Amino acid sequence: MNIPMLDLSEQYQHLKGEIYEALEQVMSSSRFILGENVKKLEKDIAKYSHVAHGIGVANGSDALHISLLACGIQPGDEVITTPFTFFATAGSIARIGAKPVFVDIDPKTFNINPGLIEEKITDKTKAIIPVHLYGQAADMDPILEIAKKYHLAIVEDAAQAIGAEYKGRKIGQFGDTACFSFFPTKNLGAFGDAGMIITNNDELAEKMRVIRVHGSKPKYYHHVLGYNSRLDEMQAAILNVKFPHIDEWNELRRKKAAYYNELLAELDDVVVTPYEEENRYHIYHQYTIRVKDRDALQTYLKEQGISTMIYYPLPLHLQPVFADLGYKEGDFPESEKAAKEVLSLPMYPELKQEQQEYVVAKIKEFYRKSS
Repeated sequence: MNIPMLDLSEQYQHLKGEIYEALEQVMSSSRFILGENVKKLEKDIAKYSHVAHGIGVANGSDALHISLLACGIQPGDEVITTPFTFFATAGSIARIGAKPVFVDIDPKTFNINPGLIEEKITDKTKAIIPVHLYGQAADMDPILEIAKKYHLAIVEDAAQAIGAEYKGRKIGQFGDTACFSFFPTKNLGAFGDAGMIITNNDELAEKMRVIRVHGSKPKYYHHVLGYNSRLDEMQAAILNVKFPHIDEWNELRRKKAAYYNELLAELDDVVVTPYEEENRYHIYHQYTIRVKDRDALQTYLKEQGISTMIYYPLPLHLQPVFADLGYKEGDFPESEKAAKEVLSLPMYPELKQEQQEYVVAKIKEFYRKSS
């Protein structure tokens, strides 16, 4: 049996007719940039997230960068975030000329540990980027308290977490802005790069709309240095077809996660299944276990036709590009330990029970042979 990490073919076949029709309408209209499809998606996702504004941009990385610019982050400022995340989180800070300041993670949730944030604040600190990793919300209440105390902006990195909830509220409504990615592998994925920023702040929304079109308002009059970062009309059309299904797909992911938990229960001495914090709604963008002998297990599963991924094998503070920040191995032990132990198993709404059973059977087989 061959089991991919993600298989979008069944989803595509189900929506194929609607997608073709939506793309044909875009082509017939000849309106390809910032048209009605983008406006509809912005409005619908803002409403879904219980905020006032959606700003479609080219990708999730730009969403982070533009958010920081709109929040007034400048060269020399410091922005606190986690080292256990995708590169774009810290890359968006560094691209401005600001300094990423890392805080270690909670080993259960893999999200930033709020109890370690305050000690990293200096007079140069201007913002915090909490990451809702793997689809589970970071612990926002203490982060909000710290931000209020020190007058810091909050940019939520929600690239993996559209539809996730914190204490009964959709993520994205806690920070000054929140950033979504619609990369094809995401729970809501386009057929290429795409992203969105959401906010309740009218002034920030206006700034970000200007920044995404070269800093131009009115057209050809430039008061700020912006970027070409617009959500493509055809990608928006595809996302408009897919968006009504997001809650159903997220709930299916949760059911797949629960079944994995059940199947893996007897391996609790060697496999740590995902921890879902109380008062969270985890949407399982990834189903990530912690295991000993991770690399050997991954190799064995690959030999059995099972795809897995490591998110992420090297924390950001140890990445060569950030060597000038002066961090060293041992500075963030929980992030470093996680990087050596995490393994993400196949996860998508259409994953079959027999596929999950095969995956877990091969994990059991590996540990029987290893013992």
